[in-house]
Amino acid sequence: MDAVKNKVYETEVVDIGSDAQEFKEVNMLIFFGDEAPDALRSSCFIIKVNNLEQDIEVGQTLQIGDDKYKITAVGNEANRNLKNLGHVAVKFTGDKVAEMPGSLYVEEGEFPKIEVGTKVQIY
Repeated sequence: MDAVKNKVYETEVVDIGSDAQEFKEVNMLIFFGDEAPDALRSSCFIIKVNNLEQDIEVGQTLQIGDDKYKITAVGNEANRNLKNLGHVAVKFTGDKVAEMPGSLYVEEGEFPKIEVGTKVQIY
């Protein structure tokens, strides 16, 4: 399967902060590794920090569970933060310019259903 061959990143959700789902109202979600500071943890979907095989680029696909989104913009801190901290915000706005340095922007779409064990992939 092509997607496996071109995998850039893969992880899974291991915990969900009590307020993480509330960002759905602003078309955003936040991933953070297990080292998330206490002040932010409740707002995040906690993921395993895994190796980033290559830099994330516009045109790649973010898959959260069964939901797929085309990446439309990549903030200039997104790759480093994801690699080192498992931290990246995902904005479901379709913006072509990354205004937030630690964010990935993806096409507008249905907000994904995320639970503990949900796989997250970029390819």
